[in-house]
Amino acid sequence: MITIHLDGERMEISEGITLGTIIPHHPIGCSVAIIRPSTQEQATTGTLAISTTAGEVAIEIIGGNDDFLKSPEIVQNLILHWGDRYATAFGPFPSHIHPLRKPHLYERGDVILGCGGYEPARSYLIFSKNRHSADHGADESGGIFAKVVSGKGVLDRWTTGDRITKIEPVISWADTSRSFTTTDMSLVIEDGMQIVTRVNVIAQGYTPDRITTEASSSVEHLLLALRSGKFSVSRVTSTHILDSRLAGTEDINPEYRHPRREGTVTVRTMGQLEGGIYIYRDDVPSSPVHDIVGQVVHGIELVKLAKEHDILTIDVLPHRIDLLGLPLIKAKEIAAAERISLTVDKEEGERIVVSQDPGNTLDVLKERKASVTTAPLEKVIDIVLDDEKAPVSCNIFRHITGLNQHDTGMIPVFFKFDDVVLFRSTIPSGTKINPENTPREEVPAAALAITNDSRKNTGFVGARLSANREFGPTSEPFEGTNILGRVIDTEKLKKVKEKENVYIREVKR
Repeated sequence: MITIHLDGERMEISEGITLGTIIPHHPIGCSVAIIRPSTQEQATTGTLAISTTAGEVAIEIIGGNDDFLKSPEIVQNLILHWGDRYATAFGPFPSHIHPLRKPHLYERGDVILGCGGYEPARSYLIFSKNRHSADHGADESGGIFAKVVSGKGVLDRWTTGDRITKIEPVISWADTSRSFTTTDMSLVIEDGMQIVTRVNVIAQGYTPDRITTEASSSVEHLLLALRSGKFSVSRVTSTHILDSRLAGTEDINPEYRHPRREGTVTVRTMGQLEGGIYIYRDDVPSSPVHDIVGQVVHGIELVKLAKEHDILTIDVLPHRIDLLGLPLIKAKEIAAAERISLTVDKEEGERIVVSQDPGNTLDVLKERKASVTTAPLEKVIDIVLDDEKAPVSCNIFRHITGLNQHDTGMIPVFFKFDDVVLFRSTIPSGTKINPENTPREEVPAAALAITNDSRKNTGFVGARLSANREFGPTSEPFEGTNILGRVIDTEKLKKVKEKENVYIREVKR
């Protein structure tokens, strides 16, 4: 038998076991971090993993006075007792400390053994959050016995009710020459390996017991960007990794700006990469173009070892509450499960949710209530978009209808004649619609299209109910027509009226 750590949990497995055997349900193509043990590092350093209710912190022992942490009863006493802007203390518990009764200078990340009232029976495990001078009832050395080496952002999240749940030694993974990310499920597991399969993030302003909304709009963008449960690494630097899939998103309002600590998650609010999601590997100052939207509470090792083009499994709490596009029955089930009071405009017949107020998840969770507007199922038209042949055009269409943010979108009918329905769309300034997936011999029945920049009416969207060999769905020649996909509910489309708002729902192929 060999011993490994899988996502922080100690496991004993048989020799020769492969990675795919111990994580059989891991998403295909998603990377995991493999941290091989280093005998030299283990002999010269001691690293402890401290699990708390707000996330994980790794500390490196530097003073050798950590024997008190080896007591089997210590963890049950490590409840957050007090905290301020400078330090946080867990305890009390008994120790053999000899307090000097003298202030000492501490830096961010110092871990201190101190006591209250100079009584060793009331000792505390103290984490320094900022540079400060204080008398923490420590001994002549100042009581510093360790430094935080990972998870410094967690120090800023601790609040009343938090506690330390587990302390255990871990394998040092600082030597990245022996650590890497991989998608190879045939990799044979070695004794002492640490394996990290996912990144867990808690959104800014969210705890199970208390919700604040200082970053609710930016957090909603985060939940939208990572709703697939995957973080696609498009750029890697010494300080951060970036997922730029939603870069170019406009109108992200600046909300919550603070220093970006290790494990901090931000969304960029201005510039070419506006809408990009960043996870920080190291501490950097605050930025006027970055909103803090979350904090990594598990998996910082995977963040630090990630390479460009890696895809990481990621889970963000809370999960997004977006009821648009759902049958009303399903929306009610979700609201009940989340203990949310749901107000509905109409309930007769089979209805689909087409709007939600408030629209942001944190606002809904804080108020524990929401109201929804519904439409009869016969008023909601299902469509299929062809991202393979027209990726840029489909992306533009989703933006102008709202399908980029929700499962249901809306577009007004402009004109209707014969077998053609034209929709009016508002194209953002500067948007280019180059020819893409233009028809050749015939436009099939039920085709959905957008007029490209080669014609005067660029941006018009249209659907044609019957096949045509001359003109596209927007009544433009083939060279001016970009085919987006097709309409499924053609019978519903026949019944729409001019100047009527049409609700559309994308069906994934």
